Amino acid sequence: MSSLGFNNSNAINWAWKVDPASVHTQDVEIKAALMDLSKPLYVANHSGVMGITNHTSVSGAISNNVDVDVLAFAQKLTPEDLGDAAYKKQHGVKYAYHGGAMANGIASVELVVALGKAGLLCSFGAAGLVPDAVEDAIRRIQAELPNGPYAVNLIHAPAEEALERGAVERFLKLGVKTVEASAYLGLTEHIVWYRAAGLSKNSDGTVNIGNKVIAKVSRTEVGRRFMEPAPQKLLDKLLAQGKITPEQAVLALLVPMADDITAEADSGGHTDNRPFLTLLPTIIGLRDEVQAKYNFSPALRVGAAGGIGTPEAALAAFNMGAAYIVLGSVNQACVEAGASEYTRKLLATVEMADVTMAPAADMFEMGVKLQVLKRGSMFAMRAKKLYDLYITYDSIEDIPAAEREKIEKQIFRSNLDEIWDGTIAFFAERDPEMLERAKSSPKRKMALIFRWYLGLSSRWSNTGEKGREMDYQIWAGPSLGAFNSWVKGSYLEDYTRRGAVDVALHMLKGAAYLQRVNQLKLQGVSLSTELASYRTSD
Repeated sequence: MSSLGFNNSNAINWAWKVDPASVHTQDVEIKAALMDLSKPLYVANHSGVMGITNHTSVSGAISNNVDVDVLAFAQKLTPEDLGDAAYKKQHGVKYAYHGGAMANGIASVELVVALGKAGLLCSFGAAGLVPDAVEDAIRRIQAELPNGPYAVNLIHAPAEEALERGAVERFLKLGVKTVEASAYLGLTEHIVWYRAAGLSKNSDGTVNIGNKVIAKVSRTEVGRRFMEPAPQKLLDKLLAQGKITPEQAVLALLVPMADDITAEADSGGHTDNRPFLTLLPTIIGLRDEVQAKYNFSPALRVGAAGGIGTPEAALAAFNMGAAYIVLGSVNQACVEAGASEYTRKLLATVEMADVTMAPAADMFEMGVKLQVLKRGSMFAMRAKKLYDLYITYDSIEDIPAAEREKIEKQIFRSNLDEIWDGTIAFFAERDPEMLERAKSSPKRKMALIFRWYLGLSSRWSNTGEKGREMDYQIWAGPSLGAFNSWVKGSYLEDYTRRGAVDVALHMLKGAAYLQRVNQLKLQGVSLSTELASYRTSD
């Protein structure tokens, strides 16, 4: 017997008719018809049993007296159909999907290239890497994807301005056409420089946006700054420095600072832990307000990130108005990610509650936190201990001897004076200006020493540093736990078989499948749990 039912007394009297011979009533056949997303679905009663077919007889007319009425209908809906068409066109992609940046190259060259070749946009995780390493990665990506699509992460670095400035210099030099701006607390002259430097005038007088910006935000005040044109004072500063032309300064006032705004909810890494269901409509509402005021063309778009680890979550985002979806934590467990095998294996066991907040290395002094894995690692607890010491004392020398000995033995595994020597060598290459400021400030010196641990802990995770497993800093959000639960029992439970493209297409195909199921349910069609769900084994 079919696991399909019909209980709608107010059903629409469709004009379509179907040949009863084409109606499938067995669960296996019904599942196959549901899975054929490129064809519409028609539900009909075949000799008292509900069934499904992908074919009608003669559209709009009765072909013969044997044909039966269509009782419910679901349109064809493929993964390519989901999301905003303008997003896909502007970024040159097939799917409304974005692989989000994960710092220190976790969103690796291999990840960007794999997704790009499949028609999916992905951001290289440039944050935390020295400029030469970023340039090398960009050149490798450009060699594999000469026509895109790809993006590169530009992270706000309030404590290391030279890094942000240096990143923009490299992006402009190498012709990077899309950046994903993340962790911004407000606009800086560097992100404005990148945006304005790519502006020119088309022959019809409209503005050509050469440098696209995807801004990841979780606060309305930050979102508004990216939705509106660049501030005049920053444009004047760049103009005075000769970094932009007078025409670009004028054109910058006619376009928003970003093409796309990603509403970042409860994600891994930098996050404000905003609930997905409240953040996305709030940011969309703000977009509508700003768009009504400025009437930008093309219009601002809003995507969704944080908490998306299942087809149900992806579909919820699209149904709430997201132009595209962003996945990060889930991709970190994929084979292309720049994380060690130990870390990827651990990530494949994560449950939703296995994450917590810990001090961030790049904004340590400001008390900014990020979301990390707590299963299998003591990083969060140890990082919090260092931050507490930083808040309590004004210098390394002020820390009581017993406390200092404890952190040297348990966390640093070395004398703090030796750690400072290593810190000097590190920042001499990374940010000499930061180093000079620290030499004259005991408090800043202490912060840099503590950041030695916070910075290296993520690299240890990426490289699989032996003996440091309990110190691995692994960024992850609860969406990864949801994903692991969803794929349990399927081939994707095995972390060695998680390909980023495969995962992305399952996510999108599953969302399309569930949308068609919902269309049928709204017309009174009842389906068994097996038929109503999408699994990777399908």
